[in-house]
Amino acid sequence: MALPNYSEFEKSNKTAYWDDAIESKIEYRPQFISNEPGNTMQAFLDRSLANCDHFIISVAFITRSGLAPLMQTLLDLEKHNVKGEILTTDYLTFTEPEALKTLLKLSNIKLKMFCCNGNTKGFHTKGYIFKKDEIISISIGSSNLTQSAIVSNKEWNTSFSTSGNGEIYKHIINDFNSLWESEYAVEVNEESLCNYSILYKENKRLEKEKSRILSESKVVSVEQIKLSPNSMQIAFINKLNEMRSNGAKRALLISATGTGKTYAAAFALRDINPKRALFLVHREIILKQAEKTFKNVFGTTKSFGLYSGNVNESDRDFVFATMQTMTNHFEEFDKNEFDVIVIDEAHRSGANSYQKLLNYFEPSLWLGMTASPDRTDGFDVYKTFNYNIAHEIRLQEAMKLNLLCPFHYYGITDFLVDGKDLDFEDFSNLVCDERVNAIIEKAEYFGHSGKRLKGLVFCSKTEEAEELSKKFNQRGYRTVALHSKLKVADIEKAKEDAIEKLESDDYDNGIDYIFTVEMFNEGVDIPQVNQVIMLRRTESPIVFIQQLGRGLRKADEKEYVMILDFIGNYDNNYMIPVALSGDRTYNKDNIRRYVREGHKILEGASSIHFDEIARDKIFKSIDEISNIGTIIKSGYQSLKCRLGRIPALFDFYENGNIDPLLILDKYKNYHDFLLKIEENPFGNQKLNDQEIAFLNYLSIILPKGTFINGSRILNDILNNGFAINGNHIPQSSIDILQGSFLKKTFKIKNSEEIDIEKTEKYALNHVEMIECNGSKITANSKFSNALTNDIFKKQVQDLIDISLCRFRSIYKDKIGEENPFALYEKYSRQDVCLLLDADKDLSSTMYGKWRQNDHVCIFVTYHKADAGEEKEYIDGKPNYADEFIDAETFLWDTQMGQDENSPYMESVENAKHKHLFVKKSDGEGFDFYYMGEFKVVNKKHATKKDNKGKERSIAKVTFTMDVPVKQDMLNYLKAN
Repeated sequence: MALPNYSEFEKSNKTAYWDDAIESKIEYRPQFISNEPGNTMQAFLDRSLANCDHFIISVAFITRSGLAPLMQTLLDLEKHNVKGEILTTDYLTFTEPEALKTLLKLSNIKLKMFCCNGNTKGFHTKGYIFKKDEIISISIGSSNLTQSAIVSNKEWNTSFSTSGNGEIYKHIINDFNSLWESEYAVEVNEESLCNYSILYKENKRLEKEKSRILSESKVVSVEQIKLSPNSMQIAFINKLNEMRSNGAKRALLISATGTGKTYAAAFALRDINPKRALFLVHREIILKQAEKTFKNVFGTTKSFGLYSGNVNESDRDFVFATMQTMTNHFEEFDKNEFDVIVIDEAHRSGANSYQKLLNYFEPSLWLGMTASPDRTDGFDVYKTFNYNIAHEIRLQEAMKLNLLCPFHYYGITDFLVDGKDLDFEDFSNLVCDERVNAIIEKAEYFGHSGKRLKGLVFCSKTEEAEELSKKFNQRGYRTVALHSKLKVADIEKAKEDAIEKLESDDYDNGIDYIFTVEMFNEGVDIPQVNQVIMLRRTESPIVFIQQLGRGLRKADEKEYVMILDFIGNYDNNYMIPVALSGDRTYNKDNIRRYVREGHKILEGASSIHFDEIARDKIFKSIDEISNIGTIIKSGYQSLKCRLGRIPALFDFYENGNIDPLLILDKYKNYHDFLLKIEENPFGNQKLNDQEIAFLNYLSIILPKGTFINGSRILNDILNNGFAINGNHIPQSSIDILQGSFLKKTFKIKNSEEIDIEKTEKYALNHVEMIECNGSKITANSKFSNALTNDIFKKQVQDLIDISLCRFRSIYKDKIGEENPFALYEKYSRQDVCLLLDADKDLSSTMYGKWRQNDHVCIFVTYHKADAGEEKEYIDGKPNYADEFIDAETFLWDTQMGQDENSPYMESVENAKHKHLFVKKSDGEGFDFYYMGEFKVVNKKHATKKDNKGKERSIAKVTFTMDVPVKQDMLNYLKAN
């Protein structure tokens, strides 16, 4: 980044310190960082490290939790040999030796510790310095490099930019250098780290002993130890009580793994106070955990018993039974035996064993609990519980409310040979020594939280789990493999023993990893897990979240869980961001945005990172999603089950389900989709050809929300009978609703004569809907007649509702009076026509530049397809040298044959509004990101070879963007 004019710095400082109304460049503007959502030190550090060419950190305290969200960025800096110096201190022996050990592994970092013993002054600096070319960015404030300080604590930090000649920078760097060169600043190496570790452990031992003595001297009251529900559980109990007061006999709790469903049920039953209750599970291992939870809540006010296998304590107040045992003996109980029956993992209740019990027992309340109600097997769990959702909290909301342990997800490229993917269908590749060593190297680098490693490894097949466990053991780890094919007398006992050893703090008798396939996806509680390794392709978002969720329960001395996902070249990689984001729309741009910005979007202390290769694999997978029809049908069935009726198209939008635009792109209109997926969705009512033509036309121009004038006019007509034709409505909007936009004229083959018959038959040439009478706009006779068909009218209103909502949520606050485009949103050439008041779809003739009135639009495909050896470029798609030099500067080549003095160039220069639209590659489809308005600052003559080898004149043009492009968008476009 070159040093800008001083005036730009001055303006930025005036905005920050004198008058916020002064316009200036945000990248030079001082910022205040207080760990509010979207404005955390973690995000600032991650962004600043990723974009610097040298860094300096001076902080009193460093912990593993502070480094955890930065691990991939630090690895990338080492890869690109970006040097850095880090100075910390032994003050209060707070800095963790394991954090220093992690930093020592990075060859690009020099690490020193300032020793406070013997020094009369303490050490409490919290400063971060990042150099990029001639610009220096500095942050000084209250944040150490710890999880709480960079994410969750209320902190005050300020960041500002300076040149290397600035007085304040010189003061800061001189002070840092004096500390760095001080006799008290000791280089951290194996010897000094060993000495500090001894001191750290001794001080921690003393602290623990003090705490023990203090706790033993206290008299703990009953109120201090009394359990109380968390925010999720309170909301659930209140809603459940409301439902029961309205006569509900069944209710469903949908709650992310680890949020405390069992405790929620216990608190709810404490409120209800049933005489007898039954708690049903499908696995024996859960029984004792559930019983323990209820005992914690109820104490000695109830009696508790197990009913499973050889244990029969079914005479107790609260009975905890396995499905297998209860299914074999349910008729031994009276139908009204239990006042409340709780079904854990209620998504399984479609099985015959569950249905037998549901049909037999008659409690006052059936309570179902599940983390994953949307199943791939077609079972409708919502219907089973009468569509009574007592509460729903998914992973993203649970993280926001701090109900779960923070996670740091790292998408890591699976093992490569000479830069190429291995074929993991070949078993020998799955378990080869090179892959095992690579997995261990990454697992050790990224590490874990807590005293010792307690990991779960999910494999693709049982043989892989067995062999990897064996090879890890050969390398000094203590692991076991557990799966359904295990040849042991009692698999449940083997699982219990393994979990007990994994959770144990006894290093000598514990184990480090359990290797498994799907056995631990659900129905097991292992709070101590602090590292999860995924070595299998992602087959569904449901399974991904189940496996991720194994590490999300909170536990003592566990600040976070590390999730390491080894990503191969799989078609389903796009499901990873779908699962992490919770976005069920399957909108490709939403998915891409989450891969680019997930670390910003995710609330709380969690973070998401992908290495460069893994990120590109996911982008490629997003571009090539091929099973969209299956995804749409699955989303439809899920929404239908949830609503208990056939959903309208707007229901998908309102419930965050499949993007309605995907459905319309695949099936032309929603009416046709319903006819394909439902046996008889409309009874005896049908749409005629004219009504279908109207729907097809409106399904193109309305739902995206860009043609807002048309949506408003039609909404007024449908609801009031007319719309007002005022000055705010351009004539083009009237023309479009009179059918002009998609009209076509067909010509006779090999002739210039019009094919009258074919033109007349083209349905979209007959979609005139409105007529104007003075200031009133009304439906014409054809459209008015169509609106008498209730099915047709509902379909039109459905499209209007989507359009109005999309406009309000996506575009309204981002557009200006003269600029109808929203920054970084996607637009097709057809959308651009609609927004710039073209009365006809001119997208097929727009190519790289299009001028409409005061607006000129430049369309760029950033990465052009390779034409091979024989041609300069693919015919019709010249490989112009269009690219961003930095966030503000874009280089653009004019069309071949159009030089710097051509009318073509003149039409760009003299346009009042100049707009740049960019897509990464043709794999993204037909839509372009809107990058903003620009100014032409330079142009010069050049030539370019065409495919015949002839040199053609062009102009090399330099644009300056009015608003600098976001760094993550820039990185996304540039990555190839």
